[in-house]
Amino acid sequence: MEIFEGWPLSAAIGVLFVIVLLRAGGTYALGRGSRAGVKRLLERRGRMAPQLARAETVIERFGAPVVALSFLTVGFQTAVNLAAGVLRMPLVKYLPALVVGGAMWATLYGVLGLATVNAVIAAAQRDPVAAILSALAVVALLVLIEFATRRARSFAAAHSRADAAEPRLPEDAGQTE
Repeated sequence: MEIFEGWPLSAAIGVLFVIVLLRAGGTYALGRGSRAGVKRLLERRGRMAPQLARAETVIERFGAPVVALSFLTVGFQTAVNLAAGVLRMPLVKYLPALVVGGAMWATLYGVLGLATVNAVIAAAQRDPVAAILSALAVVALLVLIEFATRRARSFAAAHSRADAAEPRLPEDAGQTE
């Protein structure tokens, strides 16, 4: 990211930390302030509904550590912060998790993320064709993973429906005394 070019690493990490606190805290506040509306809207539109349901289940079971660790994921982080707000996770539990998770995210993104972006830009400047082919290979791999995941889920769902539809005999059926 060119915005941080020439900045000391600690300053870049500090700015990223503030950004993540505002973004994740805002997502939590949105969920907390509009619990019923957010749930209805997400269910109606179908967006993030499965991720939100999974996040709620995990948060109810494990709490603040899930919020902190969610910052190490892509995509699930927003669902977890929204679910924490919708579930009205107490601020005394949420804020420390937000600070720890945000610090991890800002440090990782500041050190690894910016270095990766700079390396990709440098590689693209050296050999644009190889950079484009590499990007297409990454996109193809992600599409393949998504396809395989959806297929596995539909296969599992079909088998669970088939198992539920099968008639079951009582425990003592067929036994003669």
